[in-house]
Amino acid sequence: MTRLVHVCTVLMVVFCASCGRQNKPDSPKEKTRYETQDASASSWIYTKYEYTDSIGKSLIIQNSFPKGVTKYTNPDGEVYNYVVFFNRVSNETDNPLELKIEFPVNSYEVPPLPGKYFNVLVPPDTMTLDKESLFNYGLTDLKPFLDTCIHKPSSLKRTINSKESSGFYVVILCLVEGAHGVMRTGLSLKGQNLFYRIKIDGSKSNTKSSDKEIQIGSINLKNLMLKKST
Repeated sequence: MTRLVHVCTVLMVVFCASCGRQNKPDSPKEKTRYETQDASASSWIYTKYEYTDSIGKSLIIQNSFPKGVTKYTNPDGEVYNYVVFFNRVSNETDNPLELKIEFPVNSYEVPPLPGKYFNVLVPPDTMTLDKESLFNYGLTDLKPFLDTCIHKPSSLKRTINSKESSGFYVVILCLVEGAHGVMRTGLSLKGQNLFYRIKIDGSKSNTKSSDKEIQIGSINLKNLMLKKST
């Protein structure tokens, strides 16, 4: 029994330290054309993508580090850990932005658990920057939402007017026994299609790593090009 408690404690420490860091985000190890660290206002922003139209107006997507590790037990008695991310979309173009997102069920397989999947959910709440310092970025009362939606596709539709921004949450759940490794995520744009990427680095926990990107939605704006970092 003592050995079992010790093993469970180690697993929780690994997940908490790597996926839900509350104090200081780690420095990203990669800086490519498609992923650059945002050195501006927020220390919780992991990546920033800027896309420009033909007249130089921008659409900006910011992706956060994970925050908060909380246990959740679903109505069937399965125990999960979950972490919270947020994404912020700023529309600096001259046209309204129609944002449509849907995460299918069973999109991302858990590396150490073949046949088991992360549950990726989008709560209806709006994330505002004044909540950045709060636990779970200010997202509360999740249990009723998770109980109802954990095994369903999750979607979001928003209109972001010209010169306005909007933030939304993404909650990722994993069965406790599969919650290992460093998790990083990001929303990005290719043409008018939105893609979501989940990367798991399992090297420090001796588990399988994973890096998968899927199409999850679209926008109405055309002819946006990714701005290269300088």
